[in-house]
Amino acid sequence: MRVKSIVLESKAHMKPPRIQGNEDHTTVLDRQQFPRRWSRKLETFFRSCSSQDPAALKEKGNSLFKAGDMEGAVCCYTKALKLSASKADSAVLYRNRSACHLKLEEYNKAECDASKALDIDPSDVKARFRRAQAFQKLDRLDQAFLDAQRCAQLEPKNKAFQELLRQLGALIQQKSVQLNSTDARVQQMFSILLDDASKDSDREKAAQNLVVLSRDEGGAEQIFRNDGVKLIQKLLQSKQEEVVLSALRTLVGLCTEHQSRTMAIVNELGMDQLCAVMGSGASTVSLAACHLLQVMFEALTEGMKREIRGKEEAMLPEPSKELRSMLRHLLEMMPASNVSGPGRDSAINLLVKQVPRKSFKNPDNSPTLWVIDQGLKKILQVAGSIPELSDGPPLTDNTHMSCSVLLSKLYDDLKSDKERENFNKICEEYIQQHFSQSALDAKLRAIQTVSVLLQGPSDVGNRTLEMSGMMDAVISLCASKDVTHQQIAVEALIHAAGKAKRASFITANGVALLKDLYKTSENDRIRVRALVGLCKLGSAGGTDFSMKQFAEGSTGKLAKQCRKWLCNESLPPTSRRWSVEGLAYLTFDADVKEDLVEDKHALTAMFELAKSEDKTVLFAVGSTLVNCTNSYEVEKPDPQMVELAKYAKQHVPEEHPKDAPSYVEKRLVKLLEAGVVSALACMVKQESPALTEACKECISRVFLALVERQEDRGTVVAQGGGKALIPLATENTDAGKVKAAQALAKIAITSNPEIAFPGERIYEVVRPLVSLLSLNCTLLQNFEALMALTNLAGISERLRQKIIKEKAVPKIEGYMFEEQDLVRASATECMCNLVLSTEVQKLYLATGNDRLKLLVLYSGEDDERLRKAAAGTLAMLTSEQPELCKRIPGTVWKSL
Repeated sequence: MRVKSIVLESKAHMKPPRIQGNEDHTTVLDRQQFPRRWSRKLETFFRSCSSQDPAALKEKGNSLFKAGDMEGAVCCYTKALKLSASKADSAVLYRNRSACHLKLEEYNKAECDASKALDIDPSDVKARFRRAQAFQKLDRLDQAFLDAQRCAQLEPKNKAFQELLRQLGALIQQKSVQLNSTDARVQQMFSILLDDASKDSDREKAAQNLVVLSRDEGGAEQIFRNDGVKLIQKLLQSKQEEVVLSALRTLVGLCTEHQSRTMAIVNELGMDQLCAVMGSGASTVSLAACHLLQVMFEALTEGMKREIRGKEEAMLPEPSKELRSMLRHLLEMMPASNVSGPGRDSAINLLVKQVPRKSFKNPDNSPTLWVIDQGLKKILQVAGSIPELSDGPPLTDNTHMSCSVLLSKLYDDLKSDKERENFNKICEEYIQQHFSQSALDAKLRAIQTVSVLLQGPSDVGNRTLEMSGMMDAVISLCASKDVTHQQIAVEALIHAAGKAKRASFITANGVALLKDLYKTSENDRIRVRALVGLCKLGSAGGTDFSMKQFAEGSTGKLAKQCRKWLCNESLPPTSRRWSVEGLAYLTFDADVKEDLVEDKHALTAMFELAKSEDKTVLFAVGSTLVNCTNSYEVEKPDPQMVELAKYAKQHVPEEHPKDAPSYVEKRLVKLLEAGVVSALACMVKQESPALTEACKECISRVFLALVERQEDRGTVVAQGGGKALIPLATENTDAGKVKAAQALAKIAITSNPEIAFPGERIYEVVRPLVSLLSLNCTLLQNFEALMALTNLAGISERLRQKIIKEKAVPKIEGYMFEEQDLVRASATECMCNLVLSTEVQKLYLATGNDRLKLLVLYSGEDDERLRKAAAGTLAMLTSEQPELCKRIPGTVWKSL
């Protein structure tokens, strides 16, 4: 029996050593108790490329390459390139860095560096060979064959060149046979679809087969070359919904990650036809068209970012004209009366995803400025539309919320005060233009626009609300006899109460009005909105038990009425949604939380509403659950500061007795029993602007609270929580990503990752876990990430390769120097599993570092867990690389 199987038996069964009890290791791993101190040895250990001599850096890079440290070699070559003054030396450095990228499976970068080397020295046969290898991996076989053929001509006796040429010839022949077969199938589908005598069922089947063919690159190319776009153009005009859907899905296959085809399709089909399809009444067709346009946007924008190489691609024009055309047509859809409500929502969704910058590190916000200049008034026109008035465009229940999100995204993407002032000016001019008119309908549109702005860029909304006469008009319209007028005014009043200064004004002037509306109105639509206004004002003290706006018991009565309306299925979904909005404010009160989790009927109704078509309820449900689970951030004040505040007779926040951990734990159990996980999983799947990053953060916080207890993690996984957490860990606020990643870590520690994350999903978990190995995270999060990665690294070589590719090894090595015992030991345990990979073994085989010495030293430590982990790592290494045995005695002698 091999030593490693004995030492790491726990890891093979996915049960690494860990601390029992969450409270214990949370306390032990408190960052303030154990501050991070990186040793000088670690600094020198990872900063070996400090020389300013290009030749020395090149030699260091070569040594690291031979030792298997590709990232380190790339670092050295990159620094040398910045310092190099010789073109000949730069060509060699580009060639060497290309070899590193090939090893790292970064084939686009490998091809780019090899091409740069050839631009300097076209006769460099090694660079040409590496470019041929990169082309082969990128499936650009024709270009690979030309490069390999040139290499073989320059060095006819080189066996490596001959072998590559032979492989490429076989692959090209195989692809040719496949293309001929695909061509026959494409022609068969075309003949059925073009034959008017074909049965509807046959046409549907042929259209579906075309979708399957388009998902393969060979099939997509054959469809495109055989005038398939013209055929698809005819299919888009079909009266059969399934045929139209198949046509749209075929176009998705043709456009995915292919810039040139996308540009040709946009120009041939025209955005008018694509927008007309998206604006049609059928919601499934509209969503499919929206997905197609999303794929087109991605293909064009990614194509602009990618470095273009090769004759065919170099001749392509910039796709900026097509992008502007697409954005212009989407903006024109905003106020168009012939566009359906779902189609308009899809257009807004596309603008939300495509216009603002993905990262503020990118200095170019010109698309946002262009949209504001060309289309802000059109967006405001939709924001101010009122469905009950006859001359407005068709809207859905989600349209106003989607407009709020779009306006907020555009405003947040502005870089300067001048740009923000221009945004404010356009909004104020538009609202003033309508508010100054004598017609009541125009004033209502102005108030509705203000209401949407208050939900989006609230600074802009507050400025427009302070315009002369605006607040007075809102207050007076609350007393109107017309239900529509009342509804618009009350909603504006509720959204205006969001800011502290505005809330105090309304508390003084509007509470009596809202109470009167709640008691006297005969329309439940008005009563429920008035109730939410009272709920919002009643929760102004937040979680501070000592600051309540209303008398004792008032919030409980309001919450009881909210739950009653929430459970009333005879009310429209929009009115029931407002009930959840009220609970989102009232659940700051722990008594309300307790009453809500005890009401199973209300919980079920709320979860069903979260799964419904009304996307505007998502944030309200998320906020309510965050409050019930106490998963919001709470800063505990310094005890000395509290005493000083009391002495100075200043207000000191008080926690409600029912917010104690024992009460929270019971609430979590009841939420799990009511089916909260399936509701959260459905919320994550929603494709809507209403699923904002703030909403995703709420969901992440709730998930983290739900997996806090080890015994509940199986339930969360079984109901789809593991799958839902993966996108939350990648597309979220910074805080939301950390919360979701930590929840994934907790699941991976105590559950078998192969069961919790089946299939390819397990590989998607690695990156979020590695992201927790950061100085910005707490020691507890570092520790849990290391434990989870230990389990993953013990499963398969492919997972170990994924961990290595995410550049986790240097981070794990860093934590092996951590002063906190548990973190240091868990990092060493993780390394114990990673040394099964050849790449990691090469790091220990390389000379000139202290990796082996560190393991030898740790094998004699007093900490039993660290001692076993280090000894196990040495056992693994020496069993895989016996030559290391000879170096251990010398290492021991040096350490003495």
